[in-house]
Amino acid sequence: MDAPLAVRARGITKCFGDVVALDGIDFDVAPGRIHGLVGPNGAGKTTLLGLLLSLAVADEGTLEVLGGPVGKTLGDVAGFVDGPGLYPSLTARQNLAALAALRGLDRRTPKIDDVLGEVGLTDVADDRVRGFSLGMRQRLGLAAALLTEPRLLVLDEPANGLDPAGKKHVHGVLGRLAAEGTTVVLSSHRMDDLEALCSDVTILATGRVVFTGPLGKLSAENGELGYRLRTSDPRAARPLVAGAPGIRLADSDDDVFVVRALVAALDELVLRLAKEGIAVRELAPVVSPLEAAFLALTEALPEQPEAGR
Repeated sequence: MDAPLAVRARGITKCFGDVVALDGIDFDVAPGRIHGLVGPNGAGKTTLLGLLLSLAVADEGTLEVLGGPVGKTLGDVAGFVDGPGLYPSLTARQNLAALAALRGLDRRTPKIDDVLGEVGLTDVADDRVRGFSLGMRQRLGLAAALLTEPRLLVLDEPANGLDPAGKKHVHGVLGRLAAEGTTVVLSSHRMDDLEALCSDVTILATGRVVFTGPLGKLSAENGELGYRLRTSDPRAARPLVAGAPGIRLADSDDDVFVVRALVAALDELVLRLAKEGIAVRELAPVVSPLEAAFLALTEALPEQPEAGR
């Protein structure tokens, strides 16, 4: 028997005055997965995350979290939207101690030091938060969310402001949590972050779901994509690229070809090049499958007013 869904939403509608932020959406998240939310400004991402954290209530529809009605499992759900709520005049450790007390935890619990270490903030644990960078605040917000060892972690732009090392660290934390059974729902405008982290993604546009499913499904549904191709012998490769079935040569210079193709045609081209002793030194999408799908599904749609983020 399949495990129950971590999130099950049916017909969720949420309005702010005359603005329809979410318009009858269905949304499922499997347990132990990292599920990404993506969409243009005004798509409804922040509104949906707020509903999962019980910061707002849907006007219509049913929303179940961890097998029960949303709001009944608050101790098992944690996260933040619009950035973590922190006290600038307190240190990182004092912030977590205050939050622990509010949640009924022991302020002296070793868990505070554990979560600070987990997000890489041990060295600044006794520094005041007012001096923290945006990325450090995001990491402290993640530490705060981890205090209660949630089964569902809901994060709004968790990599915002992180340098490459910080991003790698946070990605590692989230990957480990998912491997241990924690479900993570996160939003991001960074397609590379979502592709690096997520097994599944939901694309929202004007308050509606326009795609949901595994990332691999996007490649199958996207059709032709543009790819950069660099070989060990561009002169010898050119006639093979130009004459390959299913390959359209969109652009080229002395060293790099830009081609448009389905994945199957691209695979055949790589085999042909190898057969002629030509090495492929670079083969990468010009635009990632997720970004291509995002643009195709949303660029023609009008943005909602800011209340529908």
